[in-house]
Amino acid sequence: MSLEVKVPAAGESITSANVARWHKQNGESVRKGDVLVTLETDKVSSELEAAADGVLKIVVGEGEEVAIGTVIALLEDGAATGGSPVAAPAAGAPSPSAPAAASPPPLPASGAQVIDVKVPAAGESITSANVARWHKGDGAAVSKGEALVTLETDKVSSELEADASGTLKILVAEGNEVGIGTLIAQIIVGNTTAAPEPAAPAPAAPAPVPAAAAPAPVTETPKPRTFELPAAPAPAPAVAAAPVSDGRVTRKKMSMLRRKIATHLVNAQQTAAILTTFNEADMTAVMELRKAVQEDFLKKHGVKLGFMSFFVKAVVQALKDVPQVNGMIDGQDIVQNHFYDIGVAIGTEKGLIVPVIRDADKKSFAQIEQDIIDYAKKAKEGKIGIEDLQGGVYTISNGGTYGSLLSTPILNPPQSGILGMHTIQQRPVALNGQVVIRPMMYLAMSYDHRLVDGKEAVTFLIRIKDCIENPTRLMLEM
Repeated sequence: MSLEVKVPAAGESITSANVARWHKQNGESVRKGDVLVTLETDKVSSELEAAADGVLKIVVGEGEEVAIGTVIALLEDGAATGGSPVAAPAAGAPSPSAPAAASPPPLPASGAQVIDVKVPAAGESITSANVARWHKGDGAAVSKGEALVTLETDKVSSELEADASGTLKILVAEGNEVGIGTLIAQIIVGNTTAAPEPAAPAPAAPAPVPAAAAPAPVTETPKPRTFELPAAPAPAPAVAAAPVSDGRVTRKKMSMLRRKIATHLVNAQQTAAILTTFNEADMTAVMELRKAVQEDFLKKHGVKLGFMSFFVKAVVQALKDVPQVNGMIDGQDIVQNHFYDIGVAIGTEKGLIVPVIRDADKKSFAQIEQDIIDYAKKAKEGKIGIEDLQGGVYTISNGGTYGSLLSTPILNPPQSGILGMHTIQQRPVALNGQVVIRPMMYLAMSYDHRLVDGKEAVTFLIRIKDCIENPTRLMLEM
C-alpha cells in the first residue's frame, strides 16, 4: 500500500508550487515527521513532513513547478518495520533482541532522557525562522527556564527557553533558516554517559555488532537529524552571522525582519495610491497641560503623561468623525472597521515594529502610556509576540523622536492611513495679528487615495490638529 505525498493548499491566491529541494533520497527509508521536501510558492517557502513511516519514491524532481494537489512522491510500505535489510539480522539473532530489551532499563536507572528543542509556531503567516544566536554552547549545561537560543522570524525576534535542566546538544548552527517545527537541538537530561553504555553488550556477540548499532535507532529521534545536519551547514557561510569584509566594504546577510520590512514597504508603494497631506499643530496647550498635571499624574498612575497618548486619542476621535479612514480595501471590497486598535511604530535595533494598542477608545491616557511602555520594554528584550503586531486599523509614527522635521510616512497595509509626528520646534507664527514664538509640530498624513478622498484626508488631519490644540476638550470626551 502506498501513501501519496501531495502539494498542500497554501492560500486562496496560490495555485502552484516549486519543488525546491528534496531532503531525502529516492528509495530512502523515512519516518513519520521527517522533513521530506522544501516547497516554494510566490509568497512563502515551507517544508513538507512525512505523514507516516515508509520508503520514499520521488515522482517529481527538484526545480519543477506543479499545481496544488499534485502527487510529488509516494511512501511505500516496508520502512515502518525498519526495512528488511536491517530487520533480518536482528530477527535472526535472538541475543541482539535481548540487549535491545535490556537497553531501556539503564536509561530510567540513570534518569537520562532526551528532550527535543523545536522551532515553535509563531503565527499563521510565518513558516520559517532564523537561528540567530545560541546563548549556550554545544555540550553546555543548561537549567530549566534558561534562554537557549534567539530565533528571528520575518516579524519578530524571540527567545526559546529550556523545558528542563540538562546538557545541550546543538543540531542547527547559527545563521541557518529552518521551518517551523524543525528540531534544532536536544537537551540530555540525567547521566549523559548512559547513552554509550548499550554498546558494551555488543562485543559479547561479534557478528551482531553492526546490528547493535542498528537497534540504537530504537531511540529513533537521532536518525532524521543525521540526514538534516550535513545539508544544513552548507548554506551557513552564505548566511553566516559573521560579516565578510575586505577592509573597504562589509557584506552581511539581511535579517528576516529587515527582509520582511523591505518587502512590506515596497509592496505598500506598489499596491496603494499613496498621497500625503500636511499641516502643523501648536503644541503650547498640550505642553502646559502636561506640566500642570504631570506630578499628580505620575503619583496616581505610576507613569508619565507623554505626547503619544494625546495623539492616540486624537486619532481615535478623528476616526470617529471621518469613518472612511477607518476602512481598508480587500480585493474589490471595502472593509469598514468599527473598532479602534491603533498601531504605534517603535524603532528597535533590528528594525521598525508596530505593536497595536487595543481598544484605544476605551482606554484612559494612563492605560495608553502604560501600554506603550510595556511594548517598548518587550521590544528591547526581544519578546514582542506576533499577536502584538496584528489587527491595527491606523498607525502613528513619531519621527520627531529622532529629530525629523518633516517626512512622508509610508502606509502600513492594509490600513488606509498613517500619521507622521515630527520634532517640536520653536517657530514664529502669526497669532491675533502679531508674530509670536510658539512650539510647533509639523503633521503629515499619508493615505490610500483609492479609498480616501482629499477632502476626507484634510478634514481628518485638521481634526487631529484641533484635538491637540484643545487637549482639555479631548480629555473631557473620554
